[in-house]
Amino acid sequence: MRTEMGRIQKVMERTGLCKSTIWLWAKEGKFPKAIKLSRRVTVWNMAEIDAWLKSKEGK
Repeated sequence: MRTEMGRIQKVMERTGLCKSTIWLWAKEGKFPKAIKLSRRVTVWNMAEIDAWLKSKEGK
């Protein structure tokens, strides 16, 4: 089973959040943590993003 990973643009599209909000909330622990693949490449586990979105439904 492969895990779908997404860069910031994909996360922005999926969540509707802007880049600065994603980074701020990740830093504050309010959003799933990013995974640093290299100095210039950071990704998120899209299953974690989907779970985070589901947890926000109805709030």
